[in-house]
Amino acid sequence: MIEPREVAISTSDTFNGLRTTGEPLREGDSVIFFDRKDREYLKTLRAGETISIRGGTIAVDELLGKPDGVSVRSSLRERFVVLRPTLERLIPNLPRKAQVIYPKDLGLILMWGDVYPGATVVEAGVGPGALTLALLRAVGREGRVISFETREEHARAAERNVARYYGTAPQWTLTVGDVADGLRDLSVDRVFLDLPEPWRQTDLAWRALRPGGVFLGYVPTVLQVKGFVDSLKEHGGFACIDTMETLVRYWHVKEMSVRPQHRMVAHTGFVTTARRVEPLGQPVPPEEGV
Repeated sequence: MIEPREVAISTSDTFNGLRTTGEPLREGDSVIFFDRKDREYLKTLRAGETISIRGGTIAVDELLGKPDGVSVRSSLRERFVVLRPTLERLIPNLPRKAQVIYPKDLGLILMWGDVYPGATVVEAGVGPGALTLALLRAVGREGRVISFETREEHARAAERNVARYYGTAPQWTLTVGDVADGLRDLSVDRVFLDLPEPWRQTDLAWRALRPGGVFLGYVPTVLQVKGFVDSLKEHGGFACIDTMETLVRYWHVKEMSVRPQHRMVAHTGFVTTARRVEPLGQPVPPEEGV
């Protein structure tokens, strides 16, 4: 059992491109270089350094002060377009050792989870911080994101990614420990779990959620969906239970050739949402140990 504690959050003010467009490129920016085949290379601009891509080099000083979207050629004369990443482009390129929640699922989570400016959201199973980045932007400075991660190496990775790609996040608390320990003392608007057994937290989530709050679970398999949905129905304190997934298919459009691409982003995970309500019929059982 890892002793819960808060992880120090970087207070770097590095400009990151996730909140502002139109500004010229400057030192510390994270940017993506796109080659002629739209392959992507995530890099950080540091004055005086050179960037190596596909055997060629590019001097960072030649980019600083240039507009977002500038074209540049490497020492091998290969052309690249340089852009600050949108969140959708950043997520698949995040440095990570754990699987990320893909952008198609993040959109589903933010919309069906009804995340709004000023909301207080608990998330558990942080991984490299993909959902954390999306939540921080959605709740704004007036909201709160309270994160729990049991593996310290994943918490550290999330901390680095938030510091690098979001910047200062005073509205974020990251705790290394079990979400069950934290939920006991919280009153929140949303609880989002990216955990193998979200049903273990069903009662604690109900007690932590404010009336009408949203409880969301993200799991990869049908058996996990069934276990989670069964727990919600048996509990008696949840309504409007929905389970869904997203499948994204890109299209090839070139001159007279218009067709679906041969590859698509198919199943990655199931999203289940439920609303916290007052139980009908029999009361919710008391919390274990009480």
